[in-house]
Amino acid sequence: MKKLFLSLSLVGAAFGSFAQSSNGSGKFSIGAEATIPTGDAHQFFNYGIGGSLKYEYPLSKTVFVTLSAGYESLHVKSGLQEPDTKSSFGFIPVKAGIKPYLDGGFFFEGQLGTVFSTEKDGGNSFLYSPGLGYTFNGGFEIAVRYEAWSNNGTIGQVGARLAYRF
Repeated sequence: MKKLFLSLSLVGAAFGSFAQSSNGSGKFSIGAEATIPTGDAHQFFNYGIGGSLKYEYPLSKTVFVTLSAGYESLHVKSGLQEPDTKSSFGFIPVKAGIKPYLDGGFFFEGQLGTVFSTEKDGGNSFLYSPGLGYTFNGGFEIAVRYEAWSNNGTIGQVGARLAYRF
């Protein structure tokens, strides 16, 4: 639990320092996320749902560095649930990445980071996530990604994020 709080504190400090150094040119976004596990993970989990906060710091007019943190709950398939056991497991992904914009509002995004389990003795895993999306005029954004959590095996998932940038 100490590692979790330390990591969230570091992410908060990074968000704050980027926000102060950007003179208002960076962007925050808050979003809702949904995922569908793939591969072996799909045998155990139906879906994931959660939310995230992201900060984008401009390197140029079209390339941004991103920092994000959020929460995801993976829901166990009902046929695998035993009486008096949990029906979902919580995770906190913390990511940093690069987000180049293409023509118009289209973008690619690549992120690396760590995902922390909120369960007792759950540990953490390396995370990587390539994706693409579109930013609409007015601040709304939609993105899809593949995300993998790797630690003595891999949990893969396809995810979508609907966000508002401000």
